[in-house]
Amino acid sequence: MIIDWLTGTAFRVAGTGTTWAELLGFATGVLNVWLVARQKIANWPIGIANVLLLMLLFWTAGLYADAGLQVVYVALGCYGWWHWLFGGERRSRLTVSRTGRREWLALAAAGVLLTGALWVLLDRATDSTVPLPDALTTALSLLATYGQTRKRVESWWLWIAADLIYIPLYAYKGLHLTAGLYLVFLALCVLGLRAWRADRLRADRPSAVPPGPAPVTA
Repeated sequence: MIIDWLTGTAFRVAGTGTTWAELLGFATGVLNVWLVARQKIANWPIGIANVLLLMLLFWTAGLYADAGLQVVYVALGCYGWWHWLFGGERRSRLTVSRTGRREWLALAAAGVLLTGALWVLLDRATDSTVPLPDALTTALSLLATYGQTRKRVESWWLWIAADLIYIPLYAYKGLHLTAGLYLVFLALCVLGLRAWRADRLRADRPSAVPPGPAPVTA
């Protein structure tokens, strides 16, 4: 059965078994973030495959909020795929943009409410040993993914904040390869932030006016 194979041990790191799901999640995850940074539409199907692998991995590790989050990621992945293709002006390809002040306020409010609700749920309804960091990273990841579907430059900052929590969290839970993966993610997020900011600056720069006399208007 494929689930038994995916949850089987591929090799060991520091005495802890690494499953095939974690190994494949590492590979598809790195490829996904690299494609996002380069604004390649193929990031979305690769990303959907990645979150399905991570869903299985997190559930078996007792990270229930992160496991449930992957279901939302599948839906957001389908939406993001469509929006990148047709979300621009006149249903054209989407371009990089910045997050507005009102949008930031709405995201901050949603993040606080989501973190609080998940924290209470995980603490009271599950056997999670890390309810607060699990809830906080879940909220940050959802907000970052929303920003990614809209091609907001600032979505990279949310991913960076989430990764800085994910790395020690996964190491604590014994998911050493996944902790290493998120260290790679952190570096890719910095590169992605620089690439998207440069793309936005190019779009904001006024077009150069060719030398010569001004055109005659009727």
